[in-house]
Amino acid sequence: MNQKKVNPQDALDYHSSGRPGKIEVIPTKACYTARDLALAYSPGVAEVSKIIAKQQNEVYKYTAKGNLVAVISNGTAVLGLGNIGPYAAKPVMEGKGILFKRFADIDVFDIEINSKDTKEIINAIKVLEPTFGGINLEDIKAPECFEIEEELQKIMNIPVFHDDQHGTAIISCAALLNSVEITKRKLDEIRIIVNGAGAAAISCCRLYVKAGVKKENIFMFDTKGLIHKDRTDLNKYKAEFANENLFKSLEDALQGADVFVGLSVANILTPEMIKKMAPEPIIFALANPDPEINYDLAKEAVPDAIVATGRSDFKNQVNNVLGFPFIFRGALDVRATKINEEMKIAAVKAIADLAKEEVPDIVIRAYGGEKFEFGKDYIIPKPFDPRVLWYVAPAVAKAAIESGVAQKIITDWDRYVVELKERLGYTKEAIRIITQNASRTPKKVIYPEGESVNIILAASEVYNDGIAYPILIGRKDKIIETSKKLSVDYKKFQIIDVTKKENFDKYADEIYKIRQRKGVSYNKAKELLNNNNYLGMAMLKLGEADALISGYERNYPDTIRPALQIIGLKEGVNVVSGMYIIVTKNDIYFFADTTINKNPTPQQLAEIAILTADTVRDFDITPKVAMLSYSNFGSVRDEQTEKVRLATEIVKKVRPDIIIDGEMQLDTAVNHTIIENYYPFSSLKEKANVLIFPDLNSGNIAYKLMLEFGGATLIGPILTGLKKSVHVIQNGACVEDIINITSIAVIEAK
Repeated sequence: MNQKKVNPQDALDYHSSGRPGKIEVIPTKACYTARDLALAYSPGVAEVSKIIAKQQNEVYKYTAKGNLVAVISNGTAVLGLGNIGPYAAKPVMEGKGILFKRFADIDVFDIEINSKDTKEIINAIKVLEPTFGGINLEDIKAPECFEIEEELQKIMNIPVFHDDQHGTAIISCAALLNSVEITKRKLDEIRIIVNGAGAAAISCCRLYVKAGVKKENIFMFDTKGLIHKDRTDLNKYKAEFANENLFKSLEDALQGADVFVGLSVANILTPEMIKKMAPEPIIFALANPDPEINYDLAKEAVPDAIVATGRSDFKNQVNNVLGFPFIFRGALDVRATKINEEMKIAAVKAIADLAKEEVPDIVIRAYGGEKFEFGKDYIIPKPFDPRVLWYVAPAVAKAAIESGVAQKIITDWDRYVVELKERLGYTKEAIRIITQNASRTPKKVIYPEGESVNIILAASEVYNDGIAYPILIGRKDKIIETSKKLSVDYKKFQIIDVTKKENFDKYADEIYKIRQRKGVSYNKAKELLNNNNYLGMAMLKLGEADALISGYERNYPDTIRPALQIIGLKEGVNVVSGMYIIVTKNDIYFFADTTINKNPTPQQLAEIAILTADTVRDFDITPKVAMLSYSNFGSVRDEQTEKVRLATEIVKKVRPDIIIDGEMQLDTAVNHTIIENYYPFSSLKEKANVLIFPDLNSGNIAYKLMLEFGGATLIGPILTGLKKSVHVIQNGACVEDIINITSIAVIEAK
């Protein structure tokens, strides 16, 4: 595996093109009108200042302090570049700010201090406490970094955290816990050899001891050799890990050692050296960009070794981004006064535990489809695993509360996890409602494309989450073979083996009974069962399951056709329609019809509106329906606007319980101030959340615009109008989409 090369000019262009740098400040409130400005600044802001002057903690309620972290450096130890100064450190600090925002929705101001004087730096930082909720020290060389952090922790009432020390310590400690478990060792018995004695190395060893490693079993080397008790050239931080003078060299110390931790320089280890370590050695070669020993070289020398590096192109990347954003998130959310040892250990355990969970599709897709399973090649989660946020932040917050450093108490932890997920758009309230509702009463769900990888993975997830009991149709041996490759327990599923054709006569009888007057002979009915969709529909029709999900490998019409022929429409319904859930940053909308009806009649359009509204109610959301057009309440009269007006009247007449109005333009529908100011007579008093489009052209274009340009998340399409719960997924749908549609199918089946 080769590390991806970055063209130097590409990097320069990235930082300089357009607005220079990588960050900007964006207002979170409207600041356009004179009134907006009067509220944001003088005279309105004075009211807020007066309240904070009386009660200082109100600053968290009225300002951004509680979500604002300072990333501070003096540029004396930047990446692997060394003492390059505060100006050259600035792009790195901006990058750190992006990571805070990207992974934990924390805002950052980067501050570069032009000083190497420890006292001067401390004085510069301590006066910033009113501005920030936390301080992240970065790229400050040892031993000054220890002195600065220790003093600031004493005098400041907000968290101060030197990530170069503690970030590496926390992530590597989590990796150590899991490596020890995988190799069936005990923490208090392992011998650790550490090469490097800087800030990260010392902090790592401190945390290892907190986790259960015996200090006398840690042997640390610096550029002069073993740090032992007879040396007189040690500062107080190195002296903390001075051990007995037992080894003449690093090679000597490695003989029989269980663990090597490298925080030093490239290529210090040779294959011969690690071959002398204990069986199944644990090797953390964390020097960047080039480790103490190349990953492939180490695995070739000792195949049963656990090897971790700091690089993303090898297995087991020890990356600080797994720690600091989520540790600060948890600390900020309880207004912690510091990040203490209890909070660090809580983060360690949360990260270690997450690696043992089944890896979701969003992570698999982020890493090119590679599968991950807890073991020697996967000892800690991947940096782009979104679950780290809601595993680590709550653990840190709980530890802060229990250790007495929190100023705000969280009591509803389930709700807190939901809020964390919503922060970064990984979920929205509607999706939470869907999955929660589905898991209350799981149903049997048929997947006709049961041999497909993503279907098997999704089926495993919905079973584990208690959403559904999956029924996979396909060749049983193929399903079992694929499941084993994916490390999925196929015993979770009911498998309908198409090679055995069990009960096929019963299914043929059912198809023949339904289609005999539609030109289908009995032999043709038997032949149709070679199509898994017809087989699944027959099973569904006979009540052997509650719902069916298909379309992963077939086009839309080929999936809809068997549903219409075998399942049929609901009583009194004359049309099937398609709906998408559109999840934006702040809202959720339901678009219909977006997939089936090209140019519906007024009656059909009314039915589409009713079916969509009823489906939205199934999600415990009150539908507020807007019938869309390019006209507002008769402002334009023609055949198209008249169709929408008539459809609206039909719905109001037959279903007066539905909040609906139209015809109206899109902005009128979603901007309630337009209704209030210009159309107070409308029955739609709030902005609409259900948007019914007048034809397939407009509906299809609208949802794709939201996806491509609006940055929205889409769930669907969702079919409405069939007698049974049947839904069509898109070709090649990801596991998340299949799970979401399954949840919807289960709700509908109720």
